[in-house]
Amino acid sequence: MPPEGFVEPVIWHASLPGVIVSAGAVIGDGGAGVLIVKPNYRDHWTLPGGICEFAEAPRAGCAREVAEELGVDQPIGALLSVDWQLPQEVYGPSARPAIFFLFDGGTLGSDADVRLQEAELDDWRFAAEEELAVVLLPAAVPRLRAALAARSAGTILSGPGLAVS
Repeated sequence: MPPEGFVEPVIWHASLPGVIVSAGAVIGDGGAGVLIVKPNYRDHWTLPGGICEFAEAPRAGCAREVAEELGVDQPIGALLSVDWQLPQEVYGPSARPAIFFLFDGGTLGSDADVRLQEAELDDWRFAAEEELAVVLLPAAVPRLRAALAARSAGTILSGPGLAVS
């Protein structure tokens, strides 16, 4: 007889909270520029990447999203930063928190044969680091700065919402 309060593993597992997993690539231009994309369904620019599919590893999700969005087979390198975000009210009472993984997407020349995913993106370009705070969502800026610092230092850094110890 199971102990009092015991819950079958399948029932217990189904009751656990979930998170949204997002993965993006920090792709440079060989200088100080960072590749950003302009979704047609948002007012702001973002890094290439997106939401991982169910049970998809973050690096694999990043590679898939970059290939879909940019039409290039860009190698996805080391994990640079991880960040956490509380549920956003805009998504309603059942909104879940999100965890963001940013990977080193290497370098892409400005003359690369980028073929944007027209169903979701209007444009792409390289932006200087000082411009990023103007064109990205405010919550994305610290995690990107952590990723850029990590790439320079050859390490992994956390964004402000998630301490890596």
